[in-house]
Amino acid sequence: MDSVTDSLTIHQLLGRIVYFHALFIEPALRPSAARGPGPVCCNHGLDSGRGTVGELLADSAWVALVEVAAALPAHHQPCPKTDGACCATCRVAAAAAAVAAGWAQTEYRGYQRTEPAETLLRSCRLAAAARLGRVFATQHAAPCPALDRLTVLEAQPGAEELPLAGELLALWANPIANTRHPVTSWLNHCTDLDDVRRVLETRRTDS
Repeated sequence: MDSVTDSLTIHQLLGRIVYFHALFIEPALRPSAARGPGPVCCNHGLDSGRGTVGELLADSAWVALVEVAAALPAHHQPCPKTDGACCATCRVAAAAAAVAAGWAQTEYRGYQRTEPAETLLRSCRLAAAARLGRVFATQHAAPCPALDRLTVLEAQPGAEELPLAGELLALWANPIANTRHPVTSWLNHCTDLDDVRRVLETRRTDS
C-alpha cells in the first residue's frame, strides 16, 4: 500500500469523510456531554514502542480524521494521555470509532427514528476502528496489538439503512480494491440529512 495510487485513494476517502461530516453531520449535531477518555493506548500501556502520533500523524492526511472525531465528543474516546507519544494507530482507530458511531446516531435522529440501540453503535465503532486502523497501520508500517484484540460484530448497518455510516464502513473494508467500489452515488446530489431522508422514503415507497 505504498504506491502513489493507493495513497491518493486513501486521501480521497479521508476527504470524503471530512466533506460529508461538514455537509451532513455537523449541521445536525445536538449538544451533548463528552464521553470521556478511553483506555490508555499501546505506548502508555504494556506494548510501548509503537509509531507515535508525533512521528506518523503530524504531517499526515489522517489528521483530518482525528479532527472530525474531536467534533463528536459524545463518541470520541482517545487515550487519556493524548500527547505526541501516543500510539498513532490507536489514535486513528479511536477516531474512526467515534466518527462511525457519531454518524450512525446522527443519521438515526435525522431520519426521525428512535435512538439507535447501543449494540448498533458498538458494531459501528468496532468495525470502523478495525478497518481504518488496519489501513493506516499497513500504509505506515505501524502494527498495533490493539487492532488484533478488536472483535468486530457481524451486523453493521448497510447503505440502504444508514447511507453515510453504511457507506463509510463499506468503503474502508477494502479501500484499495479496483472493483465494486461501494460508493452511494446519490448522496452526491443531497445537501443535508433532510434530502437523504426524502430519498430513503422515496426508495421505500417505490420498492
